[in-house]
Amino acid sequence: MKDNLSAYLAEVRGGEEILVRDRNVPIARLVPLGAAAAAGAELAALAVEGKVRLPKKALPHRLWRTKAPRVSEAKVLEVLRADRDSR
Repeated sequence: MKDNLSAYLAEVRGGEEILVRDRNVPIARLVPLGAAAAAGAELAALAVEGKVRLPKKALPHRLWRTKAPRVSEAKVLEVLRADRDSR
């Protein structure tokens, strides 16, 4: 594999998955990065360059499960109109 790594990476860039085997025993899989993983890789690269600082610990997962408050359309329109009229 090391002799043809560039060719394998080109296949992965093209969307292919490559199963790596050692004496016919699967040991790894090369897969294209998804958009989220690519964004994470880009963020890591920026951190290495000193352009951003990564958080010391991840946000709790329950934060993402918090339900948004329910607001009626009438209330939204009322607030928007009040804001518009106050300008």
